Amino acid sequence: MLIQAEGLGKRYELFDKPADRLKQLLWGRWHNYGRSFWALQDVSFSVARGEVVGLVGRNGAGKSTLLQMVCGTVQPTAGKLTVNGRIAALLELGAGFNPDFSGIENVYLNAALLGLTRAEVDAKLDAILAFADIGAFVHQPVKTYSSGMFVRLAFAVATSLDPEILVIDEALSVGDGAFARKSFERVMQMRERGAAVLFCSHSMYHIQALCTRALWLEGGHVRQYDTAAKVTSAYETALVAESAHRVNEDNKNIAGGAIGEGAGGQKSLKLTGLSAESVFAVDEGAVGAAGHTEDTGRIVSIDAWTDDGQQGRELAVQSGHTSVHVRVRFASNPALPAPAVAFGLAHLSGVTISSGISLRHKHVFARDASGHGTAHLTLSAMPLLQGDYFLTIFLACENGLQVYEFVERAVTLRVSQTGLEQGLVVMPQVWQDDTVAPAPVGVGA
Repeated sequence: MLIQAEGLGKRYELFDKPADRLKQLLWGRWHNYGRSFWALQDVSFSVARGEVVGLVGRNGAGKSTLLQMVCGTVQPTAGKLTVNGRIAALLELGAGFNPDFSGIENVYLNAALLGLTRAEVDAKLDAILAFADIGAFVHQPVKTYSSGMFVRLAFAVATSLDPEILVIDEALSVGDGAFARKSFERVMQMRERGAAVLFCSHSMYHIQALCTRALWLEGGHVRQYDTAAKVTSAYETALVAESAHRVNEDNKNIAGGAIGEGAGGQKSLKLTGLSAESVFAVDEGAVGAAGHTEDTGRIVSIDAWTDDGQQGRELAVQSGHTSVHVRVRFASNPALPAPAVAFGLAHLSGVTISSGISLRHKHVFARDASGHGTAHLTLSAMPLLQGDYFLTIFLACENGLQVYEFVERAVTLRVSQTGLEQGLVVMPQVWQDDTVAPAPVGVGA
């Protein structure tokens, strides 16, 4: 194992005022002037060669503290931690960089901290600068860099110096789409070469796509340590349950229709990705103004209709009978492989019902010379039970690792049913009569 943690714990002493800290230093043998706070308690896990372990949990759960202990910048109060191999880390933005040094000077500084000689760095410098791709800014002080430029250079340095262990704390969420794509591909290459990766992220999609196992921290304790699929599913379920409880509590204290009302008294939706108003027939200028990158891919428009002639963003669906069609027009960089299109189907409560991606069906969408293409999704005889459901549409790179853009709640499905079944979906069923007929009189006598 490259990383082996057994019963790790980290305790901090908290004080109400600075004077109490001084009193603790002087007279702490006889009286305690502070209180103990355990950021981590009894945490055990391991990371083997060629393995990517994800770290999930709410803010304040202890994830950053654990990563700092693995990197050696924070010492554990309890437990045992064994780390075998050279570590490269992307923790806080700009960590390990001298703000007054130029980009190139910081490359040599970081390499020296990792134990590399100047000759070794000279041999890798061109590759590092090519991956970072920040141009002439590499000769400027890094204090003049944007957050994206910081991440580009830091990631290029960390992954180009052949570390045996790579630790990432949400750093990849800062870069643009094209760089994020390169970064995830680099992580996968490192895994194939036998490096161990400890990856902290709030993106459950990336945790599932990149990681073999995941560690869920809550309140400084291990809530679950299992395969990435099981941990992310349990974590998302817990978040949905907590959100639903919070909404119920809020509703008890709301006087009718007093919050978030837009035109016509309807509650406005706050969406991530494209706005609700621009889901259909999105003009390219509006998408660009929203900050979407042109160097990877973007969603141009989404159309939805049913086989009985309905069209629009809200569709009435008869359980088990109505088929739903979704057409996604996209624009992509023609120099890159054709993107994949995916969907997520969720209930009004937030519970994910299903999802799918064109990649699994090995479908490659045709594009014109400018990179424009159209995907058509058919969901046949929707087996949903009565309720409101939402379709979210995703545009991703060809292997599904990097999401270029997504439109949350692009289509609303209002499902009705004639039967009395309960739940969210209709399971395929076969009923038959297995009653054994009575033997004729006299047979076997």
